[in-house]
Amino acid sequence: MHLLSTQRLLPTIHPIRRATHRAILTFKSPPPQPHALGGLGHNNNFTNPRAGAATSSPTTVATAAPTAQGPDSWEEFAARVSGEWDGYGAEFTSVGEPVELPENVVPEAYREWGVAVHDWQTQCPTLADPSSPCDLHYRLVRLLPTVGCEADAATVHTSHQRHASSASAFAYGGSSSYVAAWPRGPAPVVEVEHCVVRPGDGDRVRVRLVQTVALGKEARLRGVKVFSEQWYGEYRNGEQLGGCAVREAAFAAGERLSVSEVVGEWRRDAASAARFSGELDPETGKFVGLTTEEPGERLIRDEDDGIVTLPKQLWSLFKENGDDEFVCEVGWVLGDGSALTSRCVLSRDGDEIIVAQESRVSEGT
Repeated sequence: MHLLSTQRLLPTIHPIRRATHRAILTFKSPPPQPHALGGLGHNNNFTNPRAGAATSSPTTVATAAPTAQGPDSWEEFAARVSGEWDGYGAEFTSVGEPVELPENVVPEAYREWGVAVHDWQTQCPTLADPSSPCDLHYRLVRLLPTVGCEADAATVHTSHQRHASSASAFAYGGSSSYVAAWPRGPAPVVEVEHCVVRPGDGDRVRVRLVQTVALGKEARLRGVKVFSEQWYGEYRNGEQLGGCAVREAAFAAGERLSVSEVVGEWRRDAASAARFSGELDPETGKFVGLTTEEPGERLIRDEDDGIVTLPKQLWSLFKENGDDEFVCEVGWVLGDGSALTSRCVLSRDGDEIIVAQESRVSEGT
C-alpha cells in the first residue's frame, strides 16, 4: 500500500533531487563538523532553564537525526521533544501580512489606544513515549491577551490536541525537530508543520511554522501559522501558565526579513534521508527516522519562487513544481550567511524525505 493510498486527494511528502521527486527538508548553516549529521542532539543532559542554563549539543542543527539505529533515534527524539514549550504564536496571510486577533478577545484598553493585537501567548505541552515509537501528542493552548503583566489573570481561550497517528507522514530526529503532514477534510487541504530547533542554544529555542495548503484544481497557500517557543521544563500537561516568566515576546508586527537574505545559491554540505517503500513498514508505517545521505548538491532560490518573508528572520515558500508537485519550504536565517530550512515537495507520488545542512555559496565559487 502506498504511503497515502487512502488519501488520494492529498499529496505525499517526498523529496526532489535532480530528476527524482522527493520532499527535501533543508537546514542551511555553515559547513558542519564531521559528526554534525551523524549524531544530532546526542547530548541529553539538559536542565530546566528556569533553574539555570541548560546544556545542549552544538550539533543540534537539523530537524532530524540521521542515524540508522531506528529505535535509538526515536528514544532520543522522544526525550528531547517532551516537555513544556511556551511562547507566542501568530497567523499570517499568504502574502505575509499578520492577521489581527478577533475583536471580542482583545481587551478594551487596546482598542481605546488604537493598538492592533496579532499575537497569542501559547503553550504547547508535548509528550512522546520513548518506549513506544511514534506515540506522540501535543496540545496547543491559546491564552486570552491581557493588559500589562497579568500572569494570574491568564485565561485559556482555546485548547486543541494532536496525535501523531493522525498525520499522513511524520519524520523525526534526535534534536527534537520534526516535519509532519496533517490532512484536513473533507476539503482537500493539508497542513505541513515544520518544527525547527535552533542549533547550539542552551535555552532550547524552536520555531514551528505550519503552512496551510489548499489542493483543488489550483493548489495555493492559504496562510502560515508561526509559533516561537522555548522549553521550560518537564511535561506537566500545561498545568502552570507561563505568564510573565515566558522569555519569548510578541513578534507578528515586527520587521520582516529582507528577501535578499533568502535568494541566491546554497550548498548542501551534509544530508540525511528517510524513504517509504511501496508497502508501509509493519512497525513504523508512516513514521520515519533519517539516515545519512550523500551531500554536495546545490540549490538556487530566486524572487519568482513564491518567497514570503516573515518577522523573526523567517520565510515561507510555496510554488508549483510541475507534474502535480508543489514545493513547501520554510527557513530561519541565523546570520553570517547561515540558515535553517525545512523543505518538502507535495505530490501524489513519492516516498522520500531529505534533511540537509547548507552553506551560502559566494560568488565565484
